[in-house]
Amino acid sequence: MEIILKQDVKNLGYADDIVKVKNGFGLNYLIPQGMAIIASETNRKVHAEVVKQRSHKLDKIRNDASKLVSALESVTLNIPVKVGENGKLFGSVTSQQLVDMLKKMGYVIDKKQVLMPEDHVKKTGTYTAEIIVHRDIHAKLNFEVIEG
Repeated sequence: MEIILKQDVKNLGYADDIVKVKNGFGLNYLIPQGMAIIASETNRKVHAEVVKQRSHKLDKIRNDASKLVSALESVTLNIPVKVGENGKLFGSVTSQQLVDMLKKMGYVIDKKQVLMPEDHVKKTGTYTAEIIVHRDIHAKLNFEVIEG
């Protein structure tokens, strides 16, 4: 069955995408949760008009996202942590810590937008995380886990 997504669904697509899913997934989960509608001929026409009207707003959002990407890629975060023997951390560094440090610097990023190289960084060193700023605009954020 084909559906039109009303919001971003992880591992499926972004809002306003028309995707094929299995009938059970669409009818029993996506549509009742309000995440999608059936892609009937009428809904496709309405969807086309809505997408056409939104294109101007999307251009502005993409320009803002591009500016944010250039700002984020010029930043290198230093994360001080308590370290034991062999450079192994007490605990770990997570995406939430990156988000908190970026928030202190004035950047508003959601934890779900940060893709870490590993789920939890457990050793000192230099790493690169990927930040999904917009559906097709990603930024590389360098961070260094240091003893502190």
